[in-house]
Amino acid sequence: MVKLKAIALNGSLKASSNEQSSTDALINLLAEKFSGLEIEVSPTIRLVDHDIKPGVTSDEGNDDAWPEIRDEILAHDILIFGTPIWMGQMSSVAKRALERMDAFVEETDDQGRMPSYSKVAVVAVVGNEDGAHSVAATAFQALNDTGFTIPAVAACYWVGEAMGSVDFKDLKSTPSKIDETAAMVTSNAAHLARLLKADNYPG
Repeated sequence: MVKLKAIALNGSLKASSNEQSSTDALINLLAEKFSGLEIEVSPTIRLVDHDIKPGVTSDEGNDDAWPEIRDEILAHDILIFGTPIWMGQMSSVAKRALERMDAFVEETDDQGRMPSYSKVAVVAVVGNEDGAHSVAATAFQALNDTGFTIPAVAACYWVGEAMGSVDFKDLKSTPSKIDETAAMVTSNAAHLARLLKADNYPG
């Protein structure tokens, strides 16, 4: 069996030094499912912990933290792109990561393939307001534009009561539908990633 590695980007606005975020909790559910499929899952990258400069190149200089994060993404086969919903949209740090991946468009090989062409991406979205479908759609479009392949059923999300006080991380147990969806997301992503790792797009 082809060995695969997965890594997650967490677009939470909370730093790692604070309490666990709900985005972490949903990413951890997907990571658990991936591990059960014998996929190595690397530690999550909490984007807000790093000084990621604004821009659309792979290195914006001035101690930009993105080049190292970029290398980590490209060293893995599956990307879990996690973000909370704020004001009906993905977080600002999540959007910045997508903007930085725009550089892949200009970094093609001699077959016209971006460095992300053999990579699969799924998304994890959490919030206490509407917007999960919109956020997932925006993320999918950006990830696809920058060379990632999106499998069938590639979004796992949880949205609590609007203006409510209960977050995903506070739930006593994972809702069965979320658990089932996480299993489908990871199974489909693993299947597709194995196919692409064995036989990349021709370009």
